[in-house]
Order: sequence, then C-alpha cells, then structure tokens
Amino acid sequence: MRFLVQRVTEASVTVSENEIAKIGKGYLVLLGVCDTDTEAIADAMVKKLVSLRIFEDENGKTNRSIGDVGGEMLVVSQFTLYADCRHGNRPSFTRAGDPASAERLYEYAVGRLRDAYGVAVQTGSFGADMKVRLLNDGPFTVLLDSAELGKE
Repeated sequence: MRFLVQRVTEASVTVSENEIAKIGKGYLVLLGVCDTDTEAIADAMVKKLVSLRIFEDENGKTNRSIGDVGGEMLVVSQFTLYADCRHGNRPSFTRAGDPASAERLYEYAVGRLRDAYGVAVQTGSFGADMKVRLLNDGPFTVLLDSAELGKE
C-alpha cells in the first residue's frame, strides 16, 4: 500500500464538473493498493499516517500531527502509484490491486481513519475520472510505502 501525502491549505475533487469533496488545512492523500495488501497492512499505514508530524509548531519545527492541528484529510484512490516504468515507455499496472480488492481496502482505510482515529475525512469517487485541485503547503510531500514500514 502506498500513500502519497501532501500537506495542503485546501484541496478538492470534482467529478463531471461537480465538486464532490473539499477540505481546508490538512492532507491530500493519494492511496494506492497493491495486489498483496491486507487489512493488517492498511492498519499499519493508517496509524503511521495519523502519527506523522509534518505540521509546524510555534518554533517552526515539524512537530505537530494532523490531530494536533485539527486538520482534515481528502483521500483519493490512485492505482497509478503502482506504475512500473522499468521497461519501455508505457507503464504497467500489474502490481496494482484488482479493482474489487482495492476498493474494499480503500474503504477500509478510510473507515479506520474516521472510526479509530476520529479524523475528518472526505473522499474522491473510487474508479471515477476525477479532477483534483490542491494548494500544497510548503510544498511538503511524503511517500509512505508499506514495503518500507519497519525497515531500518
């Protein structure tokens, strides 16, 4: 599982010219599911996400989490985070989870953010052609990859 996390001052998603989600200060999270991901992996990734300290404190140090600043999240499914560009010029997506499994784990992760951590979460529309707008704060962008969690 991969989360591309962008600290934003605002972000929104539009589908067919209709704005379906909008947040203020917080994270825009592009969430990609791999073919081997599980609920246990989603749990670890969500815990890491809410624990990230990438908001500045009163001294300008990145010491504050999303909860510390009362931030929101906009979580958007993004299978292209598993693009394999090693061969040729056309990306392969064979490592991306099949749509049914990916949607289930996407919904599971969003549910954990809301229920277990109390984060205010908006979402995109799984599988839709979405237009995502954001105002990146910093810019500050972090990639969380479940394959790297726990490695030294």
